[in-house]
Amino acid sequence: MPRNALCQTLALAFLASTAAAYPRPGGGADRWHVLHNARETALEYDYVVIGGGTAGLTVADRLTEDPNTTVLVIEYGSLSDSALISTVQGGFRGFDAQFLYAIESVPQVHLKNRTTGVLAGKVVGGSSAVNAMMTVRGTAEDYNRWGTFFEGTQDAENEDAGWSWSGLLPYFRKALHFVPPLPEVAQSSGIVYNTSFWGNTSGVYTGWPSFQFPGTTIQFDAFRSMPGVEFPVDSGAGEPGVYWFPSFMDPTKVTRSYARTGHHDRAVARNTSNYHLLTRTKVDHIVLAHKADTPDAKAIATGVRFTVNATASVSVPEDAQARNGSSSSTVPVTGWNATTRSHTQFVRARCEVILAAGGIHSPQILQLSGVGPRRLLSEANISTIVDLPGVGQNFQDHPMLTASFALSNYSSVHPTTSDLFLNATFRAWSDAAWKANRTGPQSLGVGNAAAWLPFPVISPRWAEVSANLSSQKHAAYLPDGTDDTVAAGYAAQMASYAAALRNNHTAFYNNVLSGGANSGTLVLLHPLSRGTVNIDPVDPHNREPLVDYRAMSNPLDGMLMADMIRYTRRFFMENPAHAQYGPIELAPGDYVNSDDDLAMYLSETITPSEYHPSGTCAMLPRALGGVVDQKLRVYGVEGLRVVDASVFPTLPGANTCQTVYAVAEKAADIIKASAKAASK
Repeated sequence: MPRNALCQTLALAFLASTAAAYPRPGGGADRWHVLHNARETALEYDYVVIGGGTAGLTVADRLTEDPNTTVLVIEYGSLSDSALISTVQGGFRGFDAQFLYAIESVPQVHLKNRTTGVLAGKVVGGSSAVNAMMTVRGTAEDYNRWGTFFEGTQDAENEDAGWSWSGLLPYFRKALHFVPPLPEVAQSSGIVYNTSFWGNTSGVYTGWPSFQFPGTTIQFDAFRSMPGVEFPVDSGAGEPGVYWFPSFMDPTKVTRSYARTGHHDRAVARNTSNYHLLTRTKVDHIVLAHKADTPDAKAIATGVRFTVNATASVSVPEDAQARNGSSSSTVPVTGWNATTRSHTQFVRARCEVILAAGGIHSPQILQLSGVGPRRLLSEANISTIVDLPGVGQNFQDHPMLTASFALSNYSSVHPTTSDLFLNATFRAWSDAAWKANRTGPQSLGVGNAAAWLPFPVISPRWAEVSANLSSQKHAAYLPDGTDDTVAAGYAAQMASYAAALRNNHTAFYNNVLSGGANSGTLVLLHPLSRGTVNIDPVDPHNREPLVDYRAMSNPLDGMLMADMIRYTRRFFMENPAHAQYGPIELAPGDYVNSDDDLAMYLSETITPSEYHPSGTCAMLPRALGGVVDQKLRVYGVEGLRVVDASVFPTLPGANTCQTVYAVAEKAADIIKASAKAASK
C-alpha cells in the first residue's frame, strides 16, 4: 500500500487510541491541544511539523482542518500571552530577548570584521510574533523569477507548479483577512487601496491604525516631485512605487495578529484532538532510512528526534519504551543525557516530516540529519545520507544602511512622532484616546507608507551596473570550494538581476516614511552577495550554526547602496517639496560622495540583516544547487518537505512575512493534493 494511503488508513485508529490513552485534562480544548510534557506525545502522527512559527502553524492549521489528519508541531520556544507581543504601538515591543534566538554571526570580512546579531523568533508564532508588523508584498517580477529557474528542466511533474505572481496571488488572498482603513483616516491621509488584491477569510488580520501623522502624507507626496516614481493603486498590486500598506493587526482588538492568533488559536477553537503542540522542545535530527527498493536509492523520513530540557517540566514515563517500542527496533524511543540534563525522544511520521524551522535552523537540522554538503558533513563527523551541496548555501538577507536627514523647519507640521515624548498635552490626549477606545497614535506600529523603487528610477548609471553584473565571473564572489551546482544557481540568479536592474519591474530601494522630522534607514531589497549557514564542525550538536552573511562580498552591492544614498540625498536636499522645511544631511555628510568614500562609509555602518534570513534550502533545480523541488520536497528524500523562507530562491523585494504566509498556504495545498493522489 502506498505510504500516504497507509497513513490515511491509520489516522482513525490513532484518534481512537489517543482518546482512550489520554483522557482530556481539565481546562478544555486548549489544555488538550497544548501538550504539557513530552510523555503526552503519541507514538506517531500523520505529519510532524518542526517549528511552530509563521509557516509551521499555517501548514498545521490547514492540514488539521481534516479531522482525520493528525499533526504534531514541535516548537523550541514557549507559548506566550505576553503583552510585549500583542502591543502594536511602535511595532517592536515583541522584539525582546526572551522571544529571540541569541546568535552572533561570524566576523564579516568586508565590514571591518564586525559581527552582528542573528535574530529570529523563538516563541509560538515565530518571527510573526516579533516582527515590525509591516504587511508588504513583493513585485510580480519577484515571484515570476522563481518559476523561471525551472524553465527547460526535465522534471515534467513540476512543470506547472504555479510559482509565479499569478500562481501565488490566490494564496496571498487566502493568507490574510484585509480590513480597510477608517474612511476619515483614508481621506485625510490620502490612503488608497484596492480590495481585489486581498481576501477576507483568514484568521490572520491585516488592518490599519486609526491615526496617521500628517508628516507621513507630506513625505509621501514629496515623491511626486521625483522623476519616474509610480504610485500603485494598492500595496498588494505587485508593482513597485510609493504606496500605503497595512499592518499585521486586528483592527477591532488593536493587537498584533500573527500565526499564533490566526492559526494556532483557530485550530484550538475547532475543539478536536488531531492537533498537538509541544513547546520548549528542540528537534535535532530527522530520522532517515534508506529505501533499497527504489531505483535511485532514496532515503525516507520516518520521524524526528527531539530534546526536551529538564527545566521544561519534562516527565518521561517509565513504560515509555514499552509504550513506544514499536516505533523502531534499532533505536530507543527515549533517553536521558546526564551531561545536558535533557531527555531525548523519537516520534514517527506516518506520512511526512515538514521542516519549518526558518532560514537559520532548517539547514542546520538537515545537515545534522546527514543531508547537506558531503565535505562539510565529513568534517563534522556526520554520516552523509544525501549529498546535497545547496543546504545552507545561497543565504540572503536585506542589508540596512543609514542615510540620515533632518528637516530643521518642521515645526509647522504638528503633531509629529516626537510630540508623543515632548508635548505633554498631545501625550495626554493620546493616552486618553487609547484608554477610551484603543484609538489614536498608540494604534500605530512602525508606519504605513514607504517607497519601493526600481534601480533605473534612483540611479542614472543603471545600464553600467547591469553590464558589470552580466560580465562578472560570478563564482569568484562565492566561498572557496563552493560546489559547481551552487555556483551555477548563483549565476542564474545574477543573470535575472542583471535584467531587473535595467527595467522598472523590480524594486531595489526601500525607504520607510516615518512622518517625523528625521529619516535614516534604507534597505537594499535585492543584495547580490550570498552567504552561508553551516553547522559548526567543531561541535555541531551543541553549538548554533555558523552564520556568515558575507555582506558586500559582491562589490556591486557597494555601487547599489552608494546610489541609494545619492538618491536619498537628492530626495531631501534637491527636492522642491522639502525646501520650505530646511533639510540637513546628518550622515554620511555631503563630503562623502565618491564610490570609494561611500564604500568605506558603508563598510563601517551597514547592518547586513533586516532579520529576513532566506534562501538556505532553496527551491531550485538540483543542477542549480537546489535543496527542494517545486513541490517543496527535499531532493533525495521521500516524505520530507521544507515550507519556510529558507526555500526562497531569491528574496522578494519586501518584508518577508506576508510571502511566508502565502508559501505556507500553497505548501498546505500541495501536501493535501499529494496525499489525495497517493490514496487513489
